[in-house]
Amino acid sequence: MQIHYLEIVTTEVDAVCSAYAAAHGVRFGKPDARFGNARTATLLGDGLVGVRAPMHETEEPVIRPYWLVDDIEAAVTAAVKAGGEVAHPPLEIPGRGTFAIYIVGGVHHGLWQR
Repeated sequence: MQIHYLEIVTTEVDAVCSAYAAAHGVRFGKPDARFGNARTATLLGDGLVGVRAPMHETEEPVIRPYWLVDDIEAAVTAAVKAGGEVAHPPLEIPGRGTFAIYIVGGVHHGLWQR
């Protein structure tokens, strides 16, 4: 298993980015609309960490790993069969790949296909 994208939703975007930058020596970019206006930094192995504000008033802070998969449709189907509920169906981000989100055990989980 490999995390391809680690999404952090917080009401304190700048503070979280500053803390990560200081602790890990990374540099966060400007907000990127492709990632819900997240500020992103590169992870080892070509992945990203993104820190963004909630996109609507009911979205709560969350840390959501997006696991890299070879076949996102098959992975979503398997997650649902295992008891997961699709929170966001597969959606392509041009030039970055396709993601999906499911919830199981009260926890958000992401999938990512390059």
